[in-house]
Amino acid sequence: MISYILNKVFYGLLVLFGIVVTVFFLFNVLPGDPARMTQGQRSDVQSLEAVRKELGLDKPLSVQFVLFVNDISPIGIHEADSALQAKYHFSKLFPVGTNKVLALKWPYLRRSYQTKRDVADILAETIPNTLVLAVTAMIFATVIGITLGVISAIKKDTWIDKGSIAFSIIGISAPSFFAGILIAWLFGFVLSRYTGLNMSGSLHNYDPFKGEVLTMKNLILPMITLGLRPLAIIVQLTRSSMLEVLSQDYIRTARAKGLSNYSVVWKHALRNALNPVVTAVSGWFASLMAGSFFVEYIFGYNGLGKATVDALGLSDFPVVMGSILFCGFIFVLTNILVDVLYGVLDPRVRVR
Repeated sequence: MISYILNKVFYGLLVLFGIVVTVFFLFNVLPGDPARMTQGQRSDVQSLEAVRKELGLDKPLSVQFVLFVNDISPIGIHEADSALQAKYHFSKLFPVGTNKVLALKWPYLRRSYQTKRDVADILAETIPNTLVLAVTAMIFATVIGITLGVISAIKKDTWIDKGSIAFSIIGISAPSFFAGILIAWLFGFVLSRYTGLNMSGSLHNYDPFKGEVLTMKNLILPMITLGLRPLAIIVQLTRSSMLEVLSQDYIRTARAKGLSNYSVVWKHALRNALNPVVTAVSGWFASLMAGSFFVEYIFGYNGLGKATVDALGLSDFPVVMGSILFCGFIFVLTNILVDVLYGVLDPRVRVR
């Protein structure tokens, strides 16, 4: 089992390295001068040269890549300097050479071109809001999707079943940005007097009298929009899996023994029909983190997605690169955890 886990971690690290390489070289071929972005258009030549030297832009591209990897790696080689230690927040492991040490640290994602703040601090402010949105959207999709899928399987070929299938097809086909605009206009504008919901708004809003206020109603519409597609897939998976399980011999035996329909469906059939649903839920969670970008932007929800889109519009590349690397890390970590969970539950996976 340990070798299986190490194998998955090794391949996950290879994928992360591929993401790092792609992100670095992609953003280095884009037009624009990072030094001028940080100093403005009226900066003098001396200031621009000093910034380029500070950012390492005066070095060859290969050297810049090595420095970038050294910055974002949790283990890096740095000079034993108090200023650098305060910048990278590293802990010394052991010396390397005369004035350098191998250090353990948090990944340093550099600073924003626009606000001059550390990218890690910007992400730390927005990631919790996105996590709340992704988790609530997944709970909404799972609970409603399983319920509709079970009812659809029990009421096969009725109007309820056909309606559930039609709803799932629409949910899968509708892009998130289109569904978000439609839902925001309908429930946040046309029916706002009945729903009490806003077209836009974040989870935390500032009130001049109360300070920062938690506004849970602003979570409802983006949650529904983000959870619409996984909900539609869960409905179809639950329905097809339930229909297959309900046709098994042990279900007919349970009915012949006089068990109630509730007990047969919800206690015996559903438990064995949830395997593909669990697979879908575990795979969709990481996708929701990345899928929240345009949903957050449409609803003005202050999360990782909105911060990334805003930074992209301002050519604030360190923020965009940091958010992409974080989403890639979440994807890889989720896949590793799911693979390890499969290996724990089913030994045949480890053998293969």
